[in-house]
Amino acid sequence: PAEKREAYPVSSAQKRIYVLQQLEDGGTGYNMPAVLELEGKLDPERLDRAFKELIKRHESLRTSFEQDESGEPVQRIHDEVPFTLQTAVLGEQTEQEAAAAFIEPFDLSQAPLFRGQIVKVSDERHLLLVDMHHIISDGVSVNILIREFGELYNNRTLSALHIQYKDYAVWQEGFKKGDAYQMQEAYWLKQLEGELPVLDLPADHTRPPVRSFAGDKVSFTLDQEAASGLHKLARENGSTLYMVLLAAYTALLSRLSGQEDIIVGSPIAGRPHKDLEPILGMFVNTLALRTRPEGGKPFVEYLQEVRDTALGAYE
Repeated sequence: PAEKREAYPVSSAQKRIYVLQQLEDGGTGYNMPAVLELEGKLDPERLDRAFKELIKRHESLRTSFEQDESGEPVQRIHDEVPFTLQTAVLGEQTEQEAAAAFIEPFDLSQAPLFRGQIVKVSDERHLLLVDMHHIISDGVSVNILIREFGELYNNRTLSALHIQYKDYAVWQEGFKKGDAYQMQEAYWLKQLEGELPVLDLPADHTRPPVRSFAGDKVSFTLDQEAASGLHKLARENGSTLYMVLLAAYTALLSRLSGQEDIIVGSPIAGRPHKDLEPILGMFVNTLALRTRPEGGKPFVEYLQEVRDTALGAYE
């Protein structure tokens, strides 16, 4: 644990989000909402208590951000923060509309960067809406929050946390002065040297003048034959399924764009120590995986290159 101070440094990941949030200026692109369906009788007092326990347990839920005299972002941890679990009744709205209306921009200087709302659908069915800003949270954190909320609501006690996110941020600040960090920097400078390719796909529309963060998700299932073929390919080449799919994906992008130098951003959990596993915070990191799917290469040879690139990047 770090010694107590007025304000603490932000981690690299938080600094990145802080800058991006300033650029987006009051948008909701970095909100992390989740909807839980609750069935059965609901005890509002226990619900409220569970949230207050979570806020007491995790410093991230009591953290705000500001700039110090030199203009650098810092994080401030508050002993107490105002939190009210909002309540609403699903009237004429659809459940999707109620969830969408709940999402609003956060002001990073005001803790908590976290909201909760209960929407009553019927006596036996409720929606629990939670929203956190990405600067204090990531995908793993959302799962931790949901799991611990369930435990606390059921009156179970959680094992104490040894460290908090700010301790990781302080540790990282020291790590940046060491040799291991210099080695990592040298690796990435080599990976990303020369001219960096901009993917030029033949799109069916012209790009809009202003970038939009509205996205969508496409889900599909591979048949048994294709799936077992992919697993076999991975086994035979000492690769993971992820590496095989990354090789196929970059080969496809190369085919569509006619380019033979492709960079794909790939998220990793970024929790390098066991003590960080139960901590709420922004740990996730995007690795820039640079591959060269050149036309003349046999796929198996290319897969080996992708495997080496991925392993080097994880390291």
